[in-house]
Amino acid sequence: MIFPTVRNRRLRRTSALRSMVRETVLSANDFIYPIFVTYGHNIKEEIPSMPGVYHFSLDRLEEEIRETVAAGIQSVLLFGIPETKDALGTSAYDANGIVQQAIRAVKEWAPELVVVADTCLCQFTDHGHCGIVHVHEETGIAEVDNDSSLDLLVQTAVSQAEAGADIIAPSNMMDGFVLAIREGLDDAGYSDIAILSYSVKFASAYYGPFRDAAHSAPQFGDRKTYQMDPANVREALREAESDIAEGADMLMVKPALAYLDIVRLLKDKYHLPVAAYNVSAEYSMVKAAAANGWIDERSIVLETLTGMKRAGADLIITYHAKDAALWLKGAGEANE
Repeated sequence: MIFPTVRNRRLRRTSALRSMVRETVLSANDFIYPIFVTYGHNIKEEIPSMPGVYHFSLDRLEEEIRETVAAGIQSVLLFGIPETKDALGTSAYDANGIVQQAIRAVKEWAPELVVVADTCLCQFTDHGHCGIVHVHEETGIAEVDNDSSLDLLVQTAVSQAEAGADIIAPSNMMDGFVLAIREGLDDAGYSDIAILSYSVKFASAYYGPFRDAAHSAPQFGDRKTYQMDPANVREALREAESDIAEGADMLMVKPALAYLDIVRLLKDKYHLPVAAYNVSAEYSMVKAAAANGWIDERSIVLETLTGMKRAGADLIITYHAKDAALWLKGAGEANE
């Protein structure tokens, strides 16, 4: 059957019809909201490269958590900016570290909120890398030592679980990190704590504003020896398969926008939930364009997040979460 018998526009005629046949539905339940916590008092400090995103001291964090819950968001991802840093990132696995304190506080204020703890060392090391750095005596070349870093990552994960984290999200990209953390959590009595693995994390240019926010830029070199080459697809599948075999409960692709093909591949090939991280530069570019009046922020954000879900993301980590949740509450179509 062809035109004029077939008229595809028939089901687009009204808003109600479009809603009836809509294939992908975005909701606040899809969002995980990243929050940056820091030491100090009465701090709510906007991050210059990420308008609308703030550093919160613990005494100002409750108001943000209350707003998050009121918006209908069910999960937050906590990042911490420590008071001190050292070569081993010891404040990452301190029982009274900034993330651990924040986890306990959030679970007290909002017990029903799912708290995800980022598990990495880069914010806590003075060199800004995601593991222990060793310098070769003969060559003088510094590199991140994979195997010796695993123990510190396990200590970090266990301390976060002890504080009350519901999900551990290791982002370090060390080989074997999921297995090490799974065994460490199980041995410590936290076999019911899930792991959301940063399975496919690319060495991306889209992380710049985050590194400003987390004060985590590497002090030398880059992270290309442990984060993935943006050009590789088969390698992404190998990384995901490794994490599944090691006990990951959920998989993540980071960044999202330039890698939606990877999101779809993981969704089609595996049976675990897939998360897409709508990262800092993706957020900041939208904010900059909106501030200049070049785009309709609401429409762009909702269309972008819908695209991520349509590509296969079961969960979306996004700095737009609060705004998007409130816009979705307001009903109507993003593009009408």
